[in-house]
Amino acid sequence: MKKIPLEILGLSSSQSQSGSFALILGEKHGNRRLPIIIGMFEAQSIAIQIEKISPNRPLTHDLFKAFAEHVHVAILEVIISDLKEGVFYSRIVCSDGATTFEIDARPSDAIAIGLRFGVPIFTVESVLSEAGIILTDLDEAGEEEEDDDDRDDDDEDTDEAARPAPRAAAEPSGQVSLDELTKMLAQALEKEDYEKAAKIRDELNKRNG
Repeated sequence: MKKIPLEILGLSSSQSQSGSFALILGEKHGNRRLPIIIGMFEAQSIAIQIEKISPNRPLTHDLFKAFAEHVHVAILEVIISDLKEGVFYSRIVCSDGATTFEIDARPSDAIAIGLRFGVPIFTVESVLSEAGIILTDLDEAGEEEEDDDDRDDDDEDTDEAARPAPRAAAEPSGQVSLDELTKMLAQALEKEDYEKAAKIRDELNKRNG
């Protein structure tokens, strides 16, 4: 089974499902994209890891990492391994030093954990062939709603194609002072509003850069 490496290209609010987020994975050595709709908690967990934000309290995926390290289990890779009846399946490949074993997981959880360990994300040709979107097709999709063929979970986490929304529009105004932005960042972290914290941090980086 040939593994195809993926990278995270974008994460944005879903156009078609309120309260859900679109995670866009891209084929590293190709032009196919794999869009997955994930829940709010998983999106938040992925976003704060991408943005390198340290939460005041550990999230569930941080707890998994701490536990795995305590019992000396290493995460080797994440594989989005199958697509059955519209539902994605994935595996987390682990090792205790003596044996290698796999744990079933939803793609959103597997990716959130994989990011914390800095391991590669893979899929297989059968998944990309069935659910992948050619890069040029993303522009043609427009605002058109997708069907339910690409579900991540049986409840609210329905995977479908979606284009990342521009992020700059939601960033803090340039009229806010640096001191005020710093206070806003502290307040957002205290309230565990990591999406807002990431936008404020980006604005601070722009002004300091």
